Amino acid sequence: MQETGRRYLLGTAKSELKRFAHEIADARDWQTVREGVEVKLCRGPAGSETFLLCRSADRREKERAMHARFAQRIEQRLESLAGRLAKARRPLAREPIERQIGRILGQNSRAAGRYQIRLVDDPACDSKLRLAWSVRAEWDEWASYSEGTYILRTNIAQWTPEALWRTYIQLTEAEAAFRIHKSDLSIRPIWHQKAERVQAHILVCFLAYVLWKTLEQWQVRAGLGNSPRTILEDIGRIQSTDVVLPLADDPDRELRIRCVVRPDRAQALLLDRLGLTLPDRLRVPSRIDEM
Repeated sequence: MQETGRRYLLGTAKSELKRFAHEIADARDWQTVREGVEVKLCRGPAGSETFLLCRSADRREKERAMHARFAQRIEQRLESLAGRLAKARRPLAREPIERQIGRILGQNSRAAGRYQIRLVDDPACDSKLRLAWSVRAEWDEWASYSEGTYILRTNIAQWTPEALWRTYIQLTEAEAAFRIHKSDLSIRPIWHQKAERVQAHILVCFLAYVLWKTLEQWQVRAGLGNSPRTILEDIGRIQSTDVVLPLADDPDRELRIRCVVRPDRAQALLLDRLGLTLPDRLRVPSRIDEM
């Protein structure tokens, strides 16, 4: 977030959490601002800034699953590397193995700090090397406290924790709106030259965004999350096709019927949750009727 005037409210880096390890672990003074979201107010050391610790249950589950996935990848690759060292029939150089360990941790950096890895000299093995690794208990302990937690930083001292959190969410929603306009709704680039056509292009994008937010609320009420992009992708695969038949009494004329392809099981469940019913046929535009 960017500073607005003399006031600012912005998110901080994940690394800043360590500064508030004691406050995060302390179960006191947390207050609920929304179902699944808790916040705690902390004053900065200099007194000029306020930090708001935020803890989200949904975000905790997401980060926990992500850590478990990366940890599983690391362990699988370490076990594979350890097996190769044990099966080697000749001495191996240490440096390439260390670089390989570095690549494993670099590709799975979210859980890299969980492991303590050593490449041990072992004369009993043909490779002369043995891989030894263990899990850092303190990493797991810190992850259990910090997963799903983030920090907001502001110089506004008069607002309540709930007001600070809700204002920040509004800012993130505004940024998300700009991203949707630029990516999904293609507000840029604008190829028009005349001012009225540029304004019309922006108006169409704005109306499309209104429909986007309407679909999002519709989706939330149906218990389908809050990502209209997935809904549009699934429904976008439902197509229509024209069936063209010659008339028996007049071969020069054709009967054109526009039919809707039947949705698959997943699409049918989605439409049912949204309360939508597909027609068997679509009305053919009049310009096609005249052809």
